[in-house]
Amino acid sequence: MNIPNSLTILRMVLIPFFVFFMLVDMGAAGKYTALAIFIIASLTDTLDGYLARKNHQVTNFGKFMDPLADKLLVCSAMICLVDKQRLTSWIVIVIIAREFIISGFRLVAADNGIVIAASYWGKAKTVSQMIMIILLILDLGGMFTVLEEIFVWLALILTVVSLVDYVAKNKKVLSMQN
Repeated sequence: MNIPNSLTILRMVLIPFFVFFMLVDMGAAGKYTALAIFIIASLTDTLDGYLARKNHQVTNFGKFMDPLADKLLVCSAMICLVDKQRLTSWIVIVIIAREFIISGFRLVAADNGIVIAASYWGKAKTVSQMIMIILLILDLGGMFTVLEEIFVWLALILTVVSLVDYVAKNKKVLSMQN
């Protein structure tokens, strides 16, 4: 197993620990432990992609599991934030629905021998979601409340824009038949 794939697996292994520290009331220590785990897991996402491309270690496992690990991490965090009443459930539903739609597109495309790469909008969406999650976990209050709100709306807007962009660029996938 190469290093990029090991980092993807590490990210998935970190998710239950992140959820535990997010949901079990341990005060500030639990919150900051969850935050540290989320940041480390998020950084593995950047690092595994960089290493896979740089060292020509892109694998079918990585193509499938890396985006899945990202979705599991972000969706787990957002669901925890709904539980903590830091994020509204309808926003999380929209974001998760987008992930299911894109995953369906990718499966149909892959079944037809087409690999659909991530777009600029998709990458911007992911970064905005991760920043949003970090800010919401931190829960600094004061003027940071405005920043949190900006990133919640930015993440939501980029989620919708990236979905529309993705569907528009890949509408041929809708007409494919086996």
